[in-house]
Amino acid sequence: MSYDEVRQTLLQKVLLAGVIVLPLLAIALAVPFAWGGWLGWLDLLLAFLCYLLTTHGITVGFHRHFTHGAFRATRTVRLTLAILGSMAIQGPVIQWVADHRRHHQHSDAQDDPHSPWRYGTGPVALMRGLWWAHLGWLFDTAQSPPARYAPDLLADRDLVRVSRAFPGLVVASLLGPALIGGLLTWSWQGAVTAFFWASLIRIAVVHHMTWSINSICHVWGERPFRTRDHSGNVRWLAVISAGESWHNLHHCDPTLARHGVLPGQVDSSARVIAWLEARGLAWDVRWPDPERLRRRLVEPSLLPLTAPPGVVAPAGCMSPESRVTTDGPPIPGQRALLSAGSPGN
Repeated sequence: MSYDEVRQTLLQKVLLAGVIVLPLLAIALAVPFAWGGWLGWLDLLLAFLCYLLTTHGITVGFHRHFTHGAFRATRTVRLTLAILGSMAIQGPVIQWVADHRRHHQHSDAQDDPHSPWRYGTGPVALMRGLWWAHLGWLFDTAQSPPARYAPDLLADRDLVRVSRAFPGLVVASLLGPALIGGLLTWSWQGAVTAFFWASLIRIAVVHHMTWSINSICHVWGERPFRTRDHSGNVRWLAVISAGESWHNLHHCDPTLARHGVLPGQVDSSARVIAWLEARGLAWDVRWPDPERLRRRLVEPSLLPLTAPPGVVAPAGCMSPESRVTTDGPPIPGQRALLSAGSPGN
């Protein structure tokens, strides 16, 4: 199939529906399962670890690294992030990146693949739009063409292989926890409960966390930074989304490695990137510049004169030449995604 024009087949839609519906059914059964004794500490531990790994595979890997080039990394780190992100079961890495870059190029405009403002601004139109942004867009036959939006990833043989291996990674994501649970308890019940909690429930939570950024964070939330769209900060999503719900700054300056920059804004994805940088596994990290942030705030006094920890890289970690700016050319594969010198899409 040519990457110039990508269309979703009926079989792909059926499989997608299964991946969405089965975890949702699991959530409906979660209380009876827990009440009936089908929930143990091992199940919770496996679910938590799988959630952390696959969520940060999406947020640090698919989003901040592969889509926006917020940092560079070793081949091992890139492959690890691509595999972990794929195991979140949100699509192959190259297609995911193509969709997201298209979203930024047309954020909340006509060609945005998942804008909640698609049908208008009235109450009924907005409810339809929220459904579309959260879930409906996934079944759209026309897909964002990677040849247009992710040519840099198509040129990366490692990422092409990971994308092609996506079906196998889906199977591993589903059955891996069951195998571990079964072996550690040496019982079928251990395998079944691990599959239920660490596979189905975990996948459902990761899915709806990500989709909430597309829907909720483009309708509600605080907007301390100037943008051209409706992106907002939704505080209650921050922890479970690994910092992705600080969405307003992200659309103000998309290539930054940290999204939560104001006091009290938790961003575990930025912590992971800082950890990788400290160990020499990541470099050229695009940390925010407090002065640049202050210029983009609606109310500059929101950012204290002394920036909170983690807002900007420690002294010596980043040269002025490596500091992110929309005054220069975008990174490969992101042409036209950022308008020069503007508050961002």
